[in-house]
Formats: sequence, C-alpha cells, structure tokens
Amino acid sequence: MPLAVYVLGLGIFSMTTSEFMVSGLMPSLSAEFGVSVAAVGYLISAYAAAMVVGGPVLTVGLLRIPPKGALLILVGVFLAGQTLGALAPDYEVMMAARIITGVAASATFGVSLAICAQITGPAQRGRAASVVLGGLMVGTVLGLPAATLIDQHFGWRASFWAVDALTLATGLAVLLVIPRSLRGEAQSLRTELTAFANGRLWAAYATSALIIGAVFAVFSYFTPIFTEVSGFAPATVPLLLAGYGAATVVGNAVVGRLADRHAVPVLAAGLATVTAALAVFGLFAHDPTVTVAAVALLGLAGVSMTPAMTARVMRAGNDRPLVNTVHTSVISAGLVAGSWIGGLGIESGYGLTSPIWVGAALAAAGLVTLLPVLRRERSARPSGSARPSGAARPSGAVRPAHPADDLAARR
Repeated sequence: MPLAVYVLGLGIFSMTTSEFMVSGLMPSLSAEFGVSVAAVGYLISAYAAAMVVGGPVLTVGLLRIPPKGALLILVGVFLAGQTLGALAPDYEVMMAARIITGVAASATFGVSLAICAQITGPAQRGRAASVVLGGLMVGTVLGLPAATLIDQHFGWRASFWAVDALTLATGLAVLLVIPRSLRGEAQSLRTELTAFANGRLWAAYATSALIIGAVFAVFSYFTPIFTEVSGFAPATVPLLLAGYGAATVVGNAVVGRLADRHAVPVLAAGLATVTAALAVFGLFAHDPTVTVAAVALLGLAGVSMTPAMTARVMRAGNDRPLVNTVHTSVISAGLVAGSWIGGLGIESGYGLTSPIWVGAALAAAGLVTLLPVLRRERSARPSGSARPSGAARPSGAVRPAHPADDLAARR
C-alpha cells in the first residue's frame, strides 16, 4: 500500500478527532463560554450540518484544481478553522470555527478518496479506502480520549492546538508524499452532475445512510443504556467504549480486504448481523453478557462497513471527488437522523431501549435496499462462476481490474 494512502488516513484521523473532541470537552467549554452543556452539543451538530451542506459546495468550487492542490487548499482551510477555534473568545466565534472545519472536512473526505482511487487502482480500491477511513475509526478510539486527557491536564485550548499541530503535519506530508502527476480532469459541473442521474448511485447512498443511522441511533445513547439498563458501573463505560472502538478497527480491516470483489454481499452480511444483534440486545439489554456481545458485533459489522459502502458508491457512480463528498454528506445526514430518531423514542416515553429498536429497524430497512441488487446478481450469475459485487460501471469510469467485475459492468 503506497505511503500516500497512510498520509490520507492521517488527515482523516485529525479531522475526525476535531469533529468528536467537543463531546469530551463539554464541561470545559460550558464553563469557558458561560453556556449550557446542550449549547455545547450544538457545536457538534453544527460541524455535522456543515459537512452535509457545505462540503459538496466547496468541492464544486475545487473541480478544476488538480487533486493535490485541492487537498492542500482544504487542509489550509481546516487549519484556519481549527486555529480560530483554539483562539475563540466567545461561543459565537467557536460556532463559526466549527462550521469552517466541518465544511473543509467533508470536502477532504471526498478528495482523499478520489486520490486514493487514482494511486491504487480498482483492484485495491476497497482495501486502500479501509486504510484512509481507518483514520475515522482511530479518531473515535484514540483521538477523542487523547483530546479529553489533554484538556484535563492543560486545558481545552491545548486540545485544539494539538489537532492544529497534527493537521499541519498532515499538510506537510501531503506536500511531500502525494504525487504531482495525479490527473486533474477539468470537468464541467454539468458533466459531474450526470453521475447523479444514476438510480443505482442513489440506492447505494440510501444503504449507506441507513447503516450509519442504525449504528448511531444506538451509539449516541450507549452510556445511559450501559449504566441504567445493563447495570454496568460508570467506571466500566470507558472500557466498553474502547472495546467497541477496537471492534470497529478490526472490522474495518477485514471489510477492506473483501470490499473490492464482494461489496454487496459484505454489506448484506453486515446489515443482517447488525439487525439480529440489535434485536437480541433490545430483548435482553438487562443482561451484561448480551450487552457486551451486541456492542462487539455492532462494532465489527456497523461503521466498519464503510470501505464496502465506498467501493459500491464508486462503482455505481465514479471515483471523482463530488460523488465521494456527497457520499460523506449522506453518511453525516444518516448519523444526525439516527441520533435524532433514537432520541425521539426516549422522549416519547418508550424507555432507554427504544433507540436499540430504532437501530434494528433502520438496519432492516438497509437490508431491504440491497435485495434488488442481490436478486439481480443471483439471476445473472453464470453457473459455477464467482459472484462480483459491483453495480453497473458508468461511462468513463475506470475499467474494473477483475473478470468478475467486467461481468458486472456489462450487466
């Protein structure tokens, strides 16, 4: 795997740490700005909303710039936003900083995956994407607790400066390692938008949103479920979260190796696993053993499906930044919607297990979106042949590397 792929992963790690670190800094930020903890929570929502709306807009503005130059611009914008946050004198400035960093992060995801596709090719696309997106997993497992620890010893501004330093290191690594020879296809916006006329691309987007929504409907309320339903002591919660994070890292690595040739079957297996695990969890959430097993399965087969989701989207659309950035926006929208719907269940009086059932329902809906694809692949499967997982290859996309993929493209 080229070194550049790991540099891209470092950038995603920095930005994911920035996205979630506020949740670990809530008491400090609340005291600093004189606002409620709920108001601090809006800083996370603002970041996610900026990713959903602003990322694609910024990507459109960078369409005619070569990939390396576009990535350096985005790192610079993110660095400016993160620095503004570190220096923020009040809540309003911090909110502006979060919006700037959210917009830059969303576009960075898209451009990074597009660069990743160019430097590795179709045969390694899923595996390389798992390395790049592994930064997302590690950001939640390592970045968030590290930022919280820095806050406890040196203050919340030090946490922001630490991410600043990491982002600066990423920019320097991009300058040195990412090849200048990457093509910068000067496509018009109209040409870029033709990819979105493909119904299979939107079906792939829908599956991704439902997977992430299912996971975050439950993940957002892990702590109260663990302590008030399953009966774990508060001191045990960090260990359970660390175990979940470790499971996502393992699952991401495994899925990355399977995503290139078996994206749809992997997604189907993952969604079936999540649906079953959450259904059992909902029924027996009071049992600590069941809780641990369900959390591990959710980590192995939930967010870790991202490489397969990415491989499917690239095959249904293309490997250019706009398609990938919109995919990032769809994932962020699924995250926000899942958390919100899960909270509605609690607010409506259905108890702390209601987010678990919301997650199970969303995962089942995601599985339903895959049924037409699985049916098409089964009906088109030649006797005794291996089954590809990609959707139809659009005009102008990179030619698949495997004979099985060529069969999918002809279909």
